[in-house]
Amino acid sequence: MTAAAPRHMLAALPLLLLAGAAQAHTGTGVQGGLVSGFTHPIFGWDHVVAMVGVGLWGAILGRPAIWILPVVFPLVMAFGGVLGVLGVPVPAVEAGIAVSGLVLGLLIAFAVRAPTWVAALIVGVFAIFHGYAHGTELPAAANPFAYGVGFVIGTGLLHLVGIGLGLLLRLPRGEWIVRAAGGVIAVVGGAFLIGVA
Repeated sequence: MTAAAPRHMLAALPLLLLAGAAQAHTGTGVQGGLVSGFTHPIFGWDHVVAMVGVGLWGAILGRPAIWILPVVFPLVMAFGGVLGVLGVPVPAVEAGIAVSGLVLGLLIAFAVRAPTWVAALIVGVFAIFHGYAHGTELPAAANPFAYGVGFVIGTGLLHLVGIGLGLLLRLPRGEWIVRAAGGVIAVVGGAFLIGVA
């Protein structure tokens, strides 16, 4: 592999982000248990942008939001999962998942400083859509409990990635880097929204 090869791979990354399926939520990895649940959010760009966005926006808001938002999301996501398992109708799930990335990205890009309760409410609403999508799949999974546990752990790690990126705020130009990351998150969320519209 030449030294130029990694640069070509990086150049192709934006194309990979936009070359997904028409739905924001693809259902990849649902068939198994713990490992499938763990890898699903990590390899699903719809989840990556939203969950990293939750951690990153929490980092922008500071304490206590930096820890409250990453706790609210999986808790409410579990509630959304129960709604999905029970078959309770929730409208526009795919659009809600896509909008979560778009909105969270914009909140980060514009460094919106909402009160913690408002931020938790926004994050909670988006978590319902993410959880619901998986709740509708859980009964078909080989081990629904293990899948759910893996999914929550994977989600938590993505939140930690967002919080870690938020540490860039301490650098002299860190705010611009973080806001640019928000812009990327918004673009990816917008691309998913176009795909489900």
